[in-house]
Amino acid sequence: SDDRLPPPGTILTRRYKGEDVQVQILAEGFEHQGKIYRSLSAAAKAITGSHCNGFAFFNLKRKDEHK
Repeated sequence: SDDRLPPPGTILTRRYKGEDVQVQILAEGFEHQGKIYRSLSAAAKAITGSHCNGFAFFNLKRKDEHK
């Protein structure tokens, strides 16, 4: 488990192109609009249409990183 991820059940929300997008963290994967993705980056790619780092997309940082 990556220390950047909040616990399962948490819903990540981000404004993207004027819309609020949400991804729910599951025990095994990530859910966006009823589809399950194996990684946060895969969910972010489904949202944006191009490859991007899911942690960067949702602005998730390691606990030891300074903001």
